[in-house]
Amino acid sequence: MAGDVVHAVVFDLDGVLVDSEQLWDVVRRGVASEAGRPWPAEATRAMQGMSTAEWSTYLTDVVGVPAEPDEVATTVLGRMAAQYDARLPLLPGAVEVVERLGRRWPLGLASSSPRRLIDTVLESAGLAQRFQVSVSTEEVGAGKPSPAVYQTAVQRLGVDPLQAIAIEDSSNGLRSAATAGLGVLAVPNATFPPSEDALALADVVVDSLDEITLELVASMSRRG
Repeated sequence: MAGDVVHAVVFDLDGVLVDSEQLWDVVRRGVASEAGRPWPAEATRAMQGMSTAEWSTYLTDVVGVPAEPDEVATTVLGRMAAQYDARLPLLPGAVEVVERLGRRWPLGLASSSPRRLIDTVLESAGLAQRFQVSVSTEEVGAGKPSPAVYQTAVQRLGVDPLQAIAIEDSSNGLRSAATAGLGVLAVPNATFPPSEDALALADVVVDSLDEITLELVASMSRRG
């Protein structure tokens, strides 16, 4: 890492702060099922990290849902928002880790969720003021594993990517953060664990958010 200190931390959202990967899967599968379309074996993992435009197009072009991508997106996002309104599925330790790290470093968010859902989660969890920057992949033109969302987040934070740490859970997220040049702290998703080659990109791997201490993140400044 350039220099000897961490200057910022950038969180992923889905699978890191909210236990939403299963919800996304259930909702998307539901849309396909209602259209009478079988669910391809690779579809769930393929869509993790995609932007709204990318996954809605995948549902129409690959899965075969007979609708326009923007119609599919509206349906899926409406159902996701309703799920969040009913019960926000925060992961254990999510609020605490944001509060803990936010007292020491500027925080960013680099998410594949659309702006609507990012804002819903952060407001509902009382965390909106903790993040100086939040970026959706729909705002940068390419979803993960493209590095664009992380590159934009650190640029807006005003830090060198080599002096920032990303906290990620999925294969595409790990690839995105690593390609952008950030230090990578992995909290592997239990339901959809990252592939071995993607996990190998992480500098540190932990089992839970509670393990992400100030000391652990600060120690990552000595990576490489």
